[in-house]
Amino acid sequence: MLKQNLSQKLLQKLSPQQIQFIKLLQLTTQDLEQRVEQELIDNPALETGKDDEPEFGNEEVDTKDEAEDLDDNYDSDDQYDISEYTDGADDSDGFHLYEDGGEDDKKEMPIPMASTFFENLLEQINAIVKDDHEKALAEQLVGSIDEDGYLRRPLAAIVNDLAFSQNISTTTEELEKVLEKIHRLDPPGIGARDLQECLLLQLKRKDKEVHPEVELAMRLLRDYMDDFTKKHYEKLMRSLKVSEEELREAIQLITKLNPKPGETSTSMKGQYIVPDFILVETDNDLEVHLNSRNAPELKISRSYMDTLKTYEKSDKQNKDLKETVQFIKQKLDGAKWFIDSIKQRQNTLLTTMRAILKYQREFFDDGDETKLKPMILKDIADEVGLDVSTISRVANSKYVQTDFGIIPLKFFFSEGITTADGEEVSNKEVKKILKDAIEAEDKSKPLPDERLMEILKDKGYNIARRTVAKYREQLNIPVARLRKQL
Repeated sequence: MLKQNLSQKLLQKLSPQQIQFIKLLQLTTQDLEQRVEQELIDNPALETGKDDEPEFGNEEVDTKDEAEDLDDNYDSDDQYDISEYTDGADDSDGFHLYEDGGEDDKKEMPIPMASTFFENLLEQINAIVKDDHEKALAEQLVGSIDEDGYLRRPLAAIVNDLAFSQNISTTTEELEKVLEKIHRLDPPGIGARDLQECLLLQLKRKDKEVHPEVELAMRLLRDYMDDFTKKHYEKLMRSLKVSEEELREAIQLITKLNPKPGETSTSMKGQYIVPDFILVETDNDLEVHLNSRNAPELKISRSYMDTLKTYEKSDKQNKDLKETVQFIKQKLDGAKWFIDSIKQRQNTLLTTMRAILKYQREFFDDGDETKLKPMILKDIADEVGLDVSTISRVANSKYVQTDFGIIPLKFFFSEGITTADGEEVSNKEVKKILKDAIEAEDKSKPLPDERLMEILKDKGYNIARRTVAKYREQLNIPVARLRKQL
C-alpha cells in the first residue's frame, strides 16, 4: 500500500540571473567578448553605444549581497512597468558601461593570421601523393595527428576508420608507406608514433658533415634509449666505446631536438594572454584598472522601449498584442539582466583585485617573490565579503599586468610555512630558494633531496624531505639523478 507523507524541506536555488552572473564571472576577457557578441545577436533589445551619463567605473557598488539583489529586483513573474525601462531615458539611452582603464589599455591586441597546423600539413600533402586514393589516405593520417605532432592512433584503427567513414579500402602496409612520406613533411618529426621515432626522424634530417655526432646520437636513441633516459652515462661510454667528450656532443645534439614538433609549426595556438587588470602607478601609489575589453558599452534598445510605450497606450487587448508585449518585455528583461550581470562582474573583479593588491602590497612594489605573504582564497573572501567560490572564479584564468610582467592571479595564493623564528611565510618563498639552489648546483654532482632539505634548514625553514620532494615536483624539476650532466 502506498503511503503519503507530508514533509518540509529548505532548498536554496540559484535564480537565472545568479547563474548568468556566475557564468560571466569565470570567463576570460577574450571569452567575455565572444559572449557579449553572441548576446547582441540573440537579443535585439540589447545594443552597443554610450551616452553622457557618469561612468560606471566611478559608481560605488556594495558587493556583499549582489546576487540576492539581482534576484529581488528582477522577478520574471511581475507585471511589466514601462518606467523600469524608460526612467531617465528621455534624453539619453539609459544603461551602458564604460572603460575603467586608461587610454593605453584601449589598444587592440594583435591577432595571429598564420594558417593552422593541419592546414599547413594538408598543403604539403599535394606535393607527395601520386593519386586521389593516396591523397585520401594521407589526409586521414594527418587528421589523426594530435596537437603535439604525434600519430598515436594505431594504423589498424585508421584502416577501419577509412572503411566505415569513407568506404575506402586499404591496408596497414599501404598506410605505412604513406606515413613514410608524411615523415618527410615539415616540421621534422611530424607524424611519429612515439618520442624515440620523433627524435630519430629529426636526426635523419641533420647534415652529417656539419654534425658528425649524428651517428652516435642515432645509436643512443635506437639501441640505448632506456640507459639514455636514465642518464647511465658511465655504462653508455663503456657500451659504445666512446669518450666522455664524444658522448657529451651527441647528447647536446639530442637535447636541441624538439620533442613536440606540432608546437613549432603554424599550429601554435597563437593565443595571446590578455590581462584582465592593469596596475598603474599614480602619485607613488598603485591603482587597479580593469582592462577596457572587460567593460563593453551596452544599452537597452531605444526602439524596443518606444515600442513598449506604444503598446502600453494601445486600447486593444487581443491575444496577439499580449504575446507581443510579453515578448518585448522578456527581451528587455534579458537585456537589463545581462547589463547588470556585466556591471556586477566588473565590480566583483575590481573589488577582488584591489583586495589582493592590498594583501600583497610588498610584492607589487618590486616583484620580489620572497615578499609574498601566505594567502588563501578565504582570506580574500573574508576581506571583500564574498563567497570563497566567487573568489575562486575570479582567480581562475585571470591575469594582472604589472611593471615586471603579466601574472596569473592564482600565483598570489599559497599556503603558509612557519620558520624556525615562528614567522609565517609563503611556500612560494621556499620554492624560490629551492629553485635557486638547484640552478646553482654542480650539474655533474646534482644535489639530492636530503642536501636540499639541509640547505633550507640552514636558512631557517624546517621542512621534511618529502615536502622538499613535493615542492621540487611542483616546480617540474626531476630528481638529482636525472639532472646530472656530463
